[in-house]
Amino acid sequence: MKIIATSDWHLGNMFHGNDRLPEHKHFLSWLLSQIEDQQPDALLVAGDIFDNGNPSAASQAAYYGFLADASEKCPTMQIIITAGNHDSANRLEAPRALLTRHHVEVRGVISRSWVQTDDHGEWQTDYDDLMLSICSREGEQAVVLAVPYLRNDIVHNASYSDGVRQFLRELTSQARQRYPGLPLIMMAHMYAKGADIAPRDASEKIVIGGVEEVSMDGWTDHPDYLTCGHIHKRQHIWNTDWARYSGSALPMSFAEVDYRHGADLVTIHPDGRHQTAFLEYEPQHKLLILPKNDEELTPKKLKKLIEAELDDRVDGKLDDQFVYLMLKVKLEKVSNDELAALEELIATKNAVLCKTQRIIPSLDVSTVTGKEQIRSIDDILNRNPLDTIREVFAAKNKELSEHQEQMLSELLRSITSESDNQ
Repeated sequence: MKIIATSDWHLGNMFHGNDRLPEHKHFLSWLLSQIEDQQPDALLVAGDIFDNGNPSAASQAAYYGFLADASEKCPTMQIIITAGNHDSANRLEAPRALLTRHHVEVRGVISRSWVQTDDHGEWQTDYDDLMLSICSREGEQAVVLAVPYLRNDIVHNASYSDGVRQFLRELTSQARQRYPGLPLIMMAHMYAKGADIAPRDASEKIVIGGVEEVSMDGWTDHPDYLTCGHIHKRQHIWNTDWARYSGSALPMSFAEVDYRHGADLVTIHPDGRHQTAFLEYEPQHKLLILPKNDEELTPKKLKKLIEAELDDRVDGKLDDQFVYLMLKVKLEKVSNDELAALEELIATKNAVLCKTQRIIPSLDVSTVTGKEQIRSIDDILNRNPLDTIREVFAAKNKELSEHQEQMLSELLRSITSESDNQ
């Protein structure tokens, strides 16, 4: 049985103000060609279909157009889609009844019912609703456990990560009992412990402190294969040979400049054995950082570098293969006028300047632990504010009291919560 696994399309994403719909259509066209060539038995899309819970009409049109084209190119293929943390679970699942009739299954919401007993009641999860049977052309069967992003109202435990771990184990256990002997393929959208994420400028929504990390340790009765969304770097999930992230369709930040993109082609055997091959995709627009290292260049050398690395526009217009550019400059070596001149030069090249990273000159401030160094303004913006406050106290030969740190932590959590709800 052949399965194509993908995730994190983020349809509707704006990259530094640039509409990426043409890029997403380019990716979906590539994926259609892979479906046509491979003729898989199933396509699994593990969350973050859209970049936000209220996607544009154009983004939704691209999504539904793809589903229609995929069903036409491979009529026997089962498509299974789950919601990610960026998606509106209810919106994604709204057309479920219609899509089911066209071999497309969507799971965004966990189905639950309230069961009242004599002295109390409790919510019971309909695990069966997440178990979807798929069949190959040769008659081989497998079961897909389609798990959308689990939100706090579904996970009830001492901690979120423990609750997710318990949910996945219970679902797998019930599936083993209901479908003995059949391969189990789980698709989920979560932050697995040990996952390799971008150290700076990360676009994955990761909670500071790792409270969302879900451990795979000690799971002896795990599914035969797990394909995951949420982390954008294609990788094995730490310390396993049966679970992996398929990675995002496109790079979502300059921190992901070296990531590889595409989809996984997974072959599942009747006994649960699997092989995974990488179907690599070349994004329409590459990311480029100049200079590529931390070299400190004068404006004259920066100009020569831009001339050498970037092609000229033809008739003053960008072509279909333009690059997204981030320019790194050291403030003490580049004046505002010189920076403006560099930006004017870039405007004649087949590139879009997305970001100018200003490197802070002669700044080498370490955190209290001495493990992190501040190299740019972005480093300040992306770090834990508590670390900066601790350093201010340390510079004055003082130390944050436990009470002060607790008050500041509560304040920061409150600010973050209000920002997320806006």
